[in-house]
Amino acid sequence: MGRTPMPVEPEAGRQDRGETARRSAGAGAAPPGFRRGLERWLEEAGIRVNGTRAWDIRVHDARLGARVRLHGLDGLGDAYVDGWWDCDALDEAFARVLRMGLPRPLRYSPRTMLRCLAERLLNLQTRARALRDVGWHYNLGNDLFAAMLDPLMVYSCAYWNEAKDLAGAQTAKLDLACRKVGLRPGMRLLDIGCGWGGLCRFAAERYGARVVGITLSAEQVRYARDACDGLDVDVRLMDYRDLDERFDRVVSLGMIEHVGPKNYRPYMRVVRDCLAEDGLALLQTIGSPENNPSLRHSETSWIGRNIFPGAVMPSMAQIARAGEGLLSIEDVHNIGAHYDPTLMAWAANFERNWPALAPRYGERFRRMWRYYLLSCAGSFRARRHHVWQIVQTGRGVSGYTAVR
Repeated sequence: MGRTPMPVEPEAGRQDRGETARRSAGAGAAPPGFRRGLERWLEEAGIRVNGTRAWDIRVHDARLGARVRLHGLDGLGDAYVDGWWDCDALDEAFARVLRMGLPRPLRYSPRTMLRCLAERLLNLQTRARALRDVGWHYNLGNDLFAAMLDPLMVYSCAYWNEAKDLAGAQTAKLDLACRKVGLRPGMRLLDIGCGWGGLCRFAAERYGARVVGITLSAEQVRYARDACDGLDVDVRLMDYRDLDERFDRVVSLGMIEHVGPKNYRPYMRVVRDCLAEDGLALLQTIGSPENNPSLRHSETSWIGRNIFPGAVMPSMAQIARAGEGLLSIEDVHNIGAHYDPTLMAWAANFERNWPALAPRYGERFRRMWRYYLLSCAGSFRARRHHVWQIVQTGRGVSGYTAVR
């Protein structure tokens, strides 16, 4: 069943550490470790150390400055989980920091450099690694994700154009995806990375499609099969590399981030081979403004180590190059501005439902999850990353009219 990625510290240890931190840091002034550049950099981003505004940070342990200088943003995230600092509006603090740009010491920490080197040299998304990494996150427990997500359990950027709440925004996103590929009753639809079956269920119920969904998470398969019971939906525990069927339409919402740069070309070949002659495919992905792996985006290192191991965000150039000669890009729609409110809604749901989750997951997990959701919200608010919906066709489609 599920497990927490980081061990829970005993309550007594947290209390002892907190008392030591209060003695070390003091109130109302930055600790000595912050006075050599880091505090000045934060002030340039409009953030004060031990200030009174929601986006100011409160330092509880004087060793924080040294930890951040040694380990960069990885150290900053770990220190937050350890309780060394707090901030009432983590999302806004990150947005301010990322709009300004990261200083060299945070960007080029030794841990980040080693991770970048490994990503350049190795395939970190082999079959075995992908199965392990997907399980690390998505098998944590369906109770956690049910507490955080909408009723359809959709775990990707929503579409808030006219929506009033998260459920409406996710339904609007699913409908947009189905309209973009011209889904019609009786068509066979492949959902690569189907998650808990939200799109499978929606496409079968609303559009009369015959759906196959694949995922590497056993927990997702179990949940999706129950959720889609009675519908023309086949949910499989399956790697995309094992696909060998034809479909009228292919949709993938937030899965290619787990494919990895060394596998983009094989992934596009699988999509091409799965498409019928006149088929349409839609790919939704978090997008990087430049090719990854890259040291310029070291803010993703902590997420990759603690939340989504093996995850890499592709650039538009990497997607286009991977599909050259296989698929034609017909339409690109950037919905990245919609991820900020999506993540904030997830964070609000998580905090509201935390009392029911606390006995199983513990306070340390709460801080880790809060940091993940709110730092990502700040990243999208700063437009540091994007979300693209990309419509692709094979050789048998003569033209395409963009849908919004």
